[in-house]
Amino acid sequence: MTATATAPPYHPVDLEPSLLAQGTYSIRRSRSRLDVSALLGVTLVLLYVLPGTLIVPNLTYAGRPALLVALLLFAWWCLARLNPTLLLVGPQPMRWVLCAYLVAHLLSYLAGLMRGLPTQEANAQDFAMLQLFEFLGVALIAADGIRNWDRLNRVLLVAVWCTGFMAVVGIIQAVFKYDVSTYLVIPGLEVKGGLAGFGQRGDEGLFRVAGTTVHYIEYSAVMAMMVPFGIHVARFAPRKSHRRLAGVCAMLAAVANPMSISRTGIVALALALLVMVPIWSWRLRYTFLFLGVGAVMAIMLLKPGVLGTIKSMFLNVGVDPSIEGRTNDYALVGHFFAQRPWLGRGPRTLLAHPVRDTILDNQWLYTVVTGGVIGVLALLAVHVASVVLAVIAFRRATREADRHLCVALISAQVVAVVVGGTFDSLYYTTFAISLALFVGLSGAVWRLTHPARIIRTSTVRGFD
Repeated sequence: MTATATAPPYHPVDLEPSLLAQGTYSIRRSRSRLDVSALLGVTLVLLYVLPGTLIVPNLTYAGRPALLVALLLFAWWCLARLNPTLLLVGPQPMRWVLCAYLVAHLLSYLAGLMRGLPTQEANAQDFAMLQLFEFLGVALIAADGIRNWDRLNRVLLVAVWCTGFMAVVGIIQAVFKYDVSTYLVIPGLEVKGGLAGFGQRGDEGLFRVAGTTVHYIEYSAVMAMMVPFGIHVARFAPRKSHRRLAGVCAMLAAVANPMSISRTGIVALALALLVMVPIWSWRLRYTFLFLGVGAVMAIMLLKPGVLGTIKSMFLNVGVDPSIEGRTNDYALVGHFFAQRPWLGRGPRTLLAHPVRDTILDNQWLYTVVTGGVIGVLALLAVHVASVVLAVIAFRRATREADRHLCVALISAQVVAVVVGGTFDSLYYTTFAISLALFVGLSGAVWRLTHPARIIRTSTVRGFD
C-alpha cells in the first residue's frame, strides 16, 4: 500500500492542548460540522454551481448568493476580532497585508470623493467597496478560521468537485451547443443582464463558452487555477473514491479550459503546471505527460477545430485586433495616471465620458488608473505575501501532502498575477473569490505549520 493511500486525514498535533488564555485550553480537532470550513464550502457551491449573473432580486452583481455569504463571513471575522468570547488569537501576517490592502482602497475611495463624482461613478465606487469586503471576508476567515488540516482538505475537496461540475457545464455547452446553465436558475432569484451564453470566435461554427461564469476568459482562468488543486486532491485524499473523483475533475477542468478559446486560459494552465512540475517525481511527470496527451485527444474528439484556432491565435498575435485594442488604451492610461498618480481616480470609477465604453482588459493597468501607485503596491503585496507564506509553510512542512499543497497555492498566485495582465480579473467575482480563498489558505498553511501551538490553534469560534 502506498504512502498516499495511508496518509492520515489530520496531524497528531491537532489533538494537542493549546493554551489560549489563563486557564483556557483548546484543541484544533472538533466534531462540529457547522464551522468556517462548512460555510466556505457553501460559498464555493453557490459560486461555482449557480450562474454568475444570478442575484438576489433588486441587488447589484454584488448580490450573488455566494457573495452575500462572503459578506457574512467578513462580519463574522470582525466579531471574532472584537469579541473575546469568540477566541481569535495568535499572530497572522496575512491580516496585516489585507489590512494594508483595505487602507489603500479606502484612501483611493476618499480621493475619489474629494474630486467630486458623477452619480454613475459614485455608485460604481460603492459597489467596488462592497466587493472588497466580500473578498476580505473569504480571505480572512480562511486564514484565521480553518481549524486543522482535515477541515482545510475538506474545503479543497468541495472546491475540486464544484470545479468538475462547472467543467462539465462548459463541455456540454461546447459539444452540444446547448446552454444547460439555464436550468440552474433558482426560483426566487433573478438573472441580471442575461446569462453569458456563447461567443463567436475563430473559424465559422466555432464559439466560446463560459460555463457558469460571466465571461469566457474568467472561465478559462478559473479552470486553469483549479487544475493543480484537483491533482493535489487526486494524490492525497484519504479515500480512494475521493482520489478517483478528484482525478476526473482535474482532467475535466483541463479539457474544459480550451473550450473558452482563450489565450489567457492556455497560458495560465501552462504556468500552473510549470510551477508544479519541480515538486513531482519523474514517474509522476511521465504519468501526467500521458494524461496531457489524452486530454489533447479528448479535446480534438469533442470539439474539432478548437486546438487549430488556439494555435492560430498564438501565431497571429501581431495582427490580433483584441491585442491591438488593448495596446491602443496605453496612452489613455498614461493620461489618467499623470493626473492622479498616487491614489488614482477612485475604485472602479473608469466609467464616465469619454471612456464610458473603454475596457482596459488589464487588471494592473486598471488598478494604476483607479488606485494609483498605492493601489498597485497593495495588490502586489497581497500576491507576494501569499507566495512568501506558502514558501515558509513549504519549508516547515514534513508531510509530502502539505508541501504539495503549498506549491499549488504558489501556482494560484502566479496564475493570478499573469492573467491580471490579460483581463480585468478582479471585476469578475468567480475568479476574485477563488483568488481570495487561495490568499486565505496561504495564511492558513503558514499558521498550521507554525511551531508554536498557540498560533496553530488560532481559530474563529462561535458555532461550537
